[in-house]
Order: sequence, then C-alpha cells, then structure tokens
Amino acid sequence: MSSTNTRKNGITAAVLTAFLVAATPLTSHATTLESLTEKGSVRVGYASEAPFAFATPDGVVTGESPEIAKAIFKRLGVQEATGVLTEWGALIPGLTAKRFDVIAAGMYITPARCKQVIFSDPLSKITDTFLVAPGNPKNLRSYADVAKNPDAKLAMLAGSVYTKYARDAGINDDQILQVPDATAQLQAILAGRADAAVSTRLTVKGIAAKGGDKVEAVQDFQDSPDHINYGALAFRPDDTALRDAVNAELKKWLGSEEHRKTVSQFGFDETNIPDKTAAEVCSRT
Repeated sequence: MSSTNTRKNGITAAVLTAFLVAATPLTSHATTLESLTEKGSVRVGYASEAPFAFATPDGVVTGESPEIAKAIFKRLGVQEATGVLTEWGALIPGLTAKRFDVIAAGMYITPARCKQVIFSDPLSKITDTFLVAPGNPKNLRSYADVAKNPDAKLAMLAGSVYTKYARDAGINDDQILQVPDATAQLQAILAGRADAAVSTRLTVKGIAAKGGDKVEAVQDFQDSPDHINYGALAFRPDDTALRDAVNAELKKWLGSEEHRKTVSQFGFDETNIPDKTAAEVCSRT
C-alpha cells in the first residue's frame, strides 16, 4: 500500500471515528443506586432521638428508621450502612450537601419538607404527647393549655414540625424552647427551663424511662387528628430512581413478619403501620 493510500485511509478512518463518536450518545453518569451498589455501602444521616434513630455505645447507628433502611438497602444489594450523626436541624442541609445518601431519622413528611426533599412512602404512623414534671404542675395537656398560660414553656427539637403546631395553636415564640435532641428535652424539664416537652409517644416513653420518677408522660394528651404524623426516609430531589426502588421494596416488606420483628424491639407495633403514601401526606395542608 502506498503512503498516499495510507494517508487517505488514515484520514478516512479518523473521519469515521469522529463521526461515530459524535453519533454515539454520551454515557450517562451512574445513578446513585448503582454507585451505592458498587461501593456496597450507604451513608445514613440521623439525629439522636430514640427509638427512631440513635447510636449504640460502640457507635453503630440503630433505631426504627435506620434498621428499616438497612433491611431495604440490603434487598437492593447494598450490604453495609454507615451512620452520620447530625443535629436535627442540619439533616436536610446535610443531605443536600451530600454528607450522606439518605436521611433515616424518623423524619415526618410535611408539605414544607416535600419542597426540599423527596420522601419514601411512610415507614410508620405516629402520635404525640407531652413530657412533664411529676403531677403535671401547670396542667398542660394540649397546645391550647400552653397558649393560655404565658408563663408556660414548651421544649421541642429544633427544626421539627412541632414549632409550626405550637405557633398555629397561638403559642408565642418566647414560650418555645428549641433544643438539639431528646436528651436536651429531658434536661430542660429537670432544670425547670421548660414545663413540658413535646415529642412522639414512643420518644416520650423512652425519655420518661430515663428520667425515672422525676418526669412523666401525659396520658390524656389532647391533639388534632391532623397531627398524626408519618415518618419516612428522605432523599435528594434528583434521586427519584433511588426513592422509587426503595418504595418498591417497602411495599413488599412493610407489614411482614420480618418488618414487625425489626421494629418491635423499639416499641413499634401494628398500630404504627402506615396507611398512606408519601404523595397523600405531602398534599395535606
């Protein structure tokens, strides 16, 4: 073959190669699920609030939400989960900043949060109550009771839905004490900085057990049916494929014997099995 033909063939090959590259769609980046499966691990963001999420003495993340996340991700081929402890109010910013891959903290689905993250379908259905000093000295059995008593102070997790509930009930901001975690709620009651602390019945039950005879849960708490809450896993808005894969597994797994056994150790029972989808809860006003 002559050098001329070689050059011609070389040019032709180069042109053909360039054409093929241009005509071939660019390879898309791996999805989050593909990346997690390849790594074999998922980073779980959580705030310390038993029984929803907390760390064991040796630093392993556990609780209702992380254990469900572990079970579902294993079904998706992701075998390991690493906990990333975060204050409650920093969970969504931390997810957005990619400090972790999913929030597994018993986070309630709310319309406001649905504008910031995308939720899995609910993992649980939750009702609330107050933690108070023995005998409930200020007779606080509802948000309205706090609103009627300007001297009463109510402790709640910073960034939680309880702030909205309190304000909607007419509770002034100077009556609201925002704290980072459930332990701080207990400390606020013990120190007299708050007259009541609001959280889920499950959480309050756990706090009351820690506080012994120095605190108690309000048994006849009066609340709006609209305040029945639904906890779920939360994902970044662009991770719809990951959320959908999780939902598909949740649909098959929730209510199963394995699910009931997984959550019963944290005080959850059949009354906590959810009956709504994330879309239904997001649409609530």
